[in-house]
Amino acid sequence: MRGKALHIAISKENPDPMHKQITDQMRDAIAKGALSPGARLPSIREMARELAVSPITIKRAYGDLEREGYLITRAGLGSFVAGIDRERIRAKKVGEIREEIARIAKSAGAFGIPIAEIRRIVDELRIKRR
Repeated sequence: MRGKALHIAISKENPDPMHKQITDQMRDAIAKGALSPGARLPSIREMARELAVSPITIKRAYGDLEREGYLITRAGLGSFVAGIDRERIRAKKVGEIREEIARIAKSAGAFGIPIAEIRRIVDELRIKRR
């Protein structure tokens, strides 16, 4: 990981398993470009030591990321960030957001909350992020 440090925060309050927290944060860092294609990642043991978790946890996170196409692992050389199609990742994220909004709209409908109120909430949240 020459050049840029990867900061991963594991929370015991987070209901997601540790390997998923690691996978999600690494996926986000790769998608945002914080980890460049070709960047070498710490070894499984190094990362486990840095995060104070079991090497099995890191192995699972790296394995998940490799299956999803974010990492490439070379025996004896280590794990590296793969070249990714940012547009494909963006389209996937839009799909995930669409599913979440559909779930929210269905829940709102069950309580008689109009879509206009959901739009207002989204607009409020966007203003606060600026």
